[in-house]
Amino acid sequence: MSMRKDLIKVFSLKSKVNAFLTGILLFVPGYTIAEMEYFSIAENAVVMYDAPSLRADKLYVASLHLPVEVIVDVEGWAKVRDSSGSLAWVEKKALSQQRYVVVTVPLADIYQSAETNSMLVFQAEENIVLEWLDSDTKGWVRVRHSDGQTGYVKVNQVWGS
Repeated sequence: MSMRKDLIKVFSLKSKVNAFLTGILLFVPGYTIAEMEYFSIAENAVVMYDAPSLRADKLYVASLHLPVEVIVDVEGWAKVRDSSGSLAWVEKKALSQQRYVVVTVPLADIYQSAETNSMLVFQAEENIVLEWLDSDTKGWVRVRHSDGQTGYVKVNQVWGS
């Protein structure tokens, strides 16, 4: 019984050390822990900048529900990447946690269930934005079209999941 208690103490200590080291690494300059965070543009006609300032050069205007991946998060600003790979800065207040995906193939097939032999519900053309509902089936994303139709699309046909 004593050996078991000693093992529990060792595992407990190891867990605490790992948590401590992870906490330290978060503050070490140049060390990055990669985790993709997807958001969407919360307003229509949001200006995207080349630096985190309203005085920076304006790059383009993003439309409502455009999915973006946050790369850098600083006070009041986020550096984001869109489906084309373009990077820009946007005010964080213009972002929504509501997720969307954008079709990246000429024509994406959306099925009733997460299998290609299920009924085809609809097709979406390239650059159409669909609401992301969940991705609980590997390789598939459950989506909703703006007209209300829902279904499953393969992850390799959309960006933002």
